[in-house]
Amino acid sequence: MAANKDVVVRVAQGALLADVQAGRHTFRVDEPIEVGGQDTGPTPYDLLLSALGACTAITLRLYADQKKWPLELVEVRLRHQRVHRDDCVQCKMASAMLEEVQKELRLIGPLTPEQRQRLEAVSQKCPMQKTLAAGIRIVSRLVPEGAEFAA
Repeated sequence: MAANKDVVVRVAQGALLADVQAGRHTFRVDEPIEVGGQDTGPTPYDLLLSALGACTAITLRLYADQKKWPLELVEVRLRHQRVHRDDCVQCKMASAMLEEVQKELRLIGPLTPEQRQRLEAVSQKCPMQKTLAAGIRIVSRLVPEGAEFAA
């Protein structure tokens, strides 16, 4: 039996704390105290960066294992920021600001320079990065009051 792929998020009145149910897993998402949260969990942007970082690291682990390369550890550091469009030479967006994620890779192990370069190139092909770079269409609908989510 396949696991349920839906994610359900609940935020109660008077709080910025979100309870998340992702299949069999539950966790909390919160905002920092300075913006009205309780800082009891990662922020939504922390989770977005975590998803990209985990996907990158797992993709590299799978690739290195398949090639039997001596990659001992992968570390990915990510940072989100908004940058001015004028600062971005390749920007195609019309707005003055755009979202940018800085991603640094730390590859531990006796890899050749060619292997390190290939792993950096592979890191840009992880499914999450491809999804984020392509853009996402979000279709939203309001569930009638008193109704349950559709199955």
